[in-house]
Amino acid sequence: MLKFEDFAKLEIRIGTIVKAEKVPDTDKLLKIIVDLGTEKRQVVAGFGHKHLTEELIGKQVPIVMNIEKALIRGVESNGIFVAIDYLEATLLLPEKSVPNGSKLK
Repeated sequence: MLKFEDFAKLEIRIGTIVKAEKVPDTDKLLKIIVDLGTEKRQVVAGFGHKHLTEELIGKQVPIVMNIEKALIRGVESNGIFVAIDYLEATLLLPEKSVPNGSKLK
């Protein structure tokens, strides 16, 4: 069982997707740039077979910020999207626009 203190260690912030492109020579990977207000982060996501890059631009999404950097198929990833693993890798979206960098509590 996860303790509240463990969950509280996650730094999850809202950012706006400003760029998305397929990672070359892959079927599912996308390289996504997210504007978090004070910085832009690159995140690699494995849902490129379920979402068109152009439909992602402008969406506000939650990103786990304080996770170890990863190198995925030669592309650096600096965060993880918070999504629901259901049929279409459904992204969680705020019900209304919030400032980039807003922290989930």
